[in-house]
Amino acid sequence: MNISDRIDIELDTSGLHCPMPLLKLKQRLNKMAVGQVIKIKTTDGGSVKDFATFVAQVGHELLFQEECGGEFVFIIKK
Repeated sequence: MNISDRIDIELDTSGLHCPMPLLKLKQRLNKMAVGQVIKIKTTDGGSVKDFATFVAQVGHELLFQEECGGEFVFIIKK
């Protein structure tokens, strides 16, 4: 199964700056069920470190991460 087939929720925080992408991600994760998958896009380069730290601290799983043309995409499993 392709990872993109498993995405339950998409969140676009493009144009927002730290700490807003992380706050928006936290808010959305709080509404999700365990096992659901979220895809989040951001243009804030600081999100790479922020998201990795956050996911490790709370026990979610970072399934995918990429940067393309100044846009960062993350796929996280709650």
